[in-house]
Amino acid sequence: MREKLLVIGNGMASVRLCEELLQHSPKAFDITVIGAEKHVGYNRVLLSANLAGDASESELELHDRAWYAANNIHLVSNVKAVALDVIARQVRLADGHVIAFDRLVLATGSVPLMPPLPGMDLPGVLAFRDLDDVATMRELCAREAQVVVMGGGLLGLEAAYGLARRGAKVTVLHLMDRLMERQADGPAARLLRAGLARRGIRIELLAQTARVLGDVEVEGVELSDGRIIAAQALVCAIGIRPNVALAQAAGIKVERGILVDDYMQTSQPHIYALGECAQHRGVVYGLVEPAYQQARALARHLGGDVEANYLGSLLSTHLKVSGIGLFSCGNFMGTAESQNSVMDDPQFGAYRKLVFEGNRLIGAILVGDTSDAAWYRDIIASAADVSAQRDMLIFGQDFVQAQPVQGGSGHAPAPRHAA
Repeated sequence: MREKLLVIGNGMASVRLCEELLQHSPKAFDITVIGAEKHVGYNRVLLSANLAGDASESELELHDRAWYAANNIHLVSNVKAVALDVIARQVRLADGHVIAFDRLVLATGSVPLMPPLPGMDLPGVLAFRDLDDVATMRELCAREAQVVVMGGGLLGLEAAYGLARRGAKVTVLHLMDRLMERQADGPAARLLRAGLARRGIRIELLAQTARVLGDVEVEGVELSDGRIIAAQALVCAIGIRPNVALAQAAGIKVERGILVDDYMQTSQPHIYALGECAQHRGVVYGLVEPAYQQARALARHLGGDVEANYLGSLLSTHLKVSGIGLFSCGNFMGTAESQNSVMDDPQFGAYRKLVFEGNRLIGAILVGDTSDAAWYRDIIASAADVSAQRDMLIFGQDFVQAQPVQGGSGHAPAPRHAA
């Protein structure tokens, strides 16, 4: 008899888990998926492309409803799970329905951080988290509204680009002294800022928001230094926090995220968690690739593979704004013992830095041409000895693979080395 597997959440991690289960254990479970949104599971990574008009809503869908039905997955949409009973093994939904389970997977994702500032409750303040947010932002673009984006990280810049591309007048406020400070060093951030400025996006660094102005709706933003920026909307993109409320209320162990072991198991042996809501070995990943790796390991574990486990992920970031590419991976800021290899061409908006520790590549940043991103990421992840090719790596995969194992052609420009 099949076990009843309940998955709370219908985001990218949940969908990938279902795909992996269908591949590895297609007859092991009767699967029910609970989704708080009215939509089927979709690719949140492409929200900025959808906002910019480069991808339709249907292109974001990971699977249509027919796929769920064809694979005997019972999808319950547009309703939240509000209570979890770990002893009775039941989940109560906001509409009053109760669903029993044998095993439960929490894929509840995360919620946007909204700072407790005066005026944050005004109409016109929104996050950049789902398709409903994008629909609201499109309306702003249609009337060429002035929009402030709070946050100069990955999410904020993608929101700013999409808004500007659709006709809004955009100002980005960032608290730090450079954009994407967690994913870019100084030179990379400067190129990024220049590229965004060419696209009509105004950037204000070291900008601390004091309050949102307006009586009945957003009229502007006041900074801590007294400056006022007129706006008809504020998009808050300063970060996310794991959505742990359901687990915490049920007595499941939680720190920043829901605590899981290498099998993605929580403190309750029949309950698992993965994706943005999970905390594994002290780390909460807010990225898609770790969630996919967790889904693969969990599906195999649920299917009976005793050796299937998840040991952590190598973090990398890829910003895709039309005409501006930025990729970073590993320890790109380096250590006291590391050495850098750098190619820098501000005129063409190109920058490349590799960070070595001994004979290993430990970090990389690419701005402009990011076609070698996956190759560098694989080298970093493998911790391979690159001594035979170290001086050539900066020139990219095609160049390296065209050379003999020892030495180069002698015609390439020399990279700049720095401690």
